[in-house]
Amino acid sequence: MNEVLELRSFGANSSDIEGQSRFEKVISALGAPYARGDRFAIYRGDCLELLDGVPDASVNLSFTSPPYNIGKEYEKILSLEEYVEWSTQWFNKLPRLTVNNGSFVLNVGYIPSPGKAKALPLTYLLWDKVPFFLVQEIVWNYGAGVAGRHFLSPRNEKLLWFVKNSEDYVFNLDDIRDPDVAYPNQKKNGKLRCNSIGKNPSDVWQIAKVTSGKNRASSERTPHPAQFPRDLCERVLKGFSPINGIVLDPFGGSGSTADTALRTGLYAILFELRADYCEIAKERLQNTVLESASLF
Repeated sequence: MNEVLELRSFGANSSDIEGQSRFEKVISALGAPYARGDRFAIYRGDCLELLDGVPDASVNLSFTSPPYNIGKEYEKILSLEEYVEWSTQWFNKLPRLTVNNGSFVLNVGYIPSPGKAKALPLTYLLWDKVPFFLVQEIVWNYGAGVAGRHFLSPRNEKLLWFVKNSEDYVFNLDDIRDPDVAYPNQKKNGKLRCNSIGKNPSDVWQIAKVTSGKNRASSERTPHPAQFPRDLCERVLKGFSPINGIVLDPFGGSGSTADTALRTGLYAILFELRADYCEIAKERLQNTVLESASLF
């Protein structure tokens, strides 16, 4: 089912024209999407196949959270060796389609390793399988989660920030500064000690999860069982992609990446294997399009 959703257009500046041109080239190369708008396209299919169709040097930022191999409804459990091999396959497809100063941000959690570990961070298994330069690990600290009785309650996942070119990459620090400065007017030698628009958010991000439940569900909650919070997406997209850049999410899920892209002046390409999740993302993005007149 193909559906075209309209989004209010941005000003016709040079970066927007270039971004729109590259976006349309990606769609032309991949073929008719499941659903699309002026600034997003959803494709239903396996990313291992779809990634091969993305044109060279067309994506500014890939940002995704793949299955963690922990038995969610959308995944088939693999051995750790098989999971690492599968991950390596799709990792290796990213360099070709990424622009020279582009980035890849990977969000993963933890898994048990029988006889070896109760909560093994997947970053330990995957970081050196990505054919990019690792800038750093970001700790995503959230406020709710599993309650442990015989172990510490897990309250974090990891994001790995990779870049294609270690000497030239996009980092928009001013766009993601934290305005919550303890002493904003403190001076040294007559000069402010901190940036007037905020502090560096550091490599530990305190961002709430998307909660569920009758009385505590987040306002952005969808039926998807493992949903990215928009606040997390916003910091990644604003921090690591240029305005009017193209963002790719190979595991689109509920469409959080694309939803955030629409709200931050970016283009988004989503791949998603399941039809029901494509429908969730399409409906969500349609609602964002209806709100778009007040967004920009």
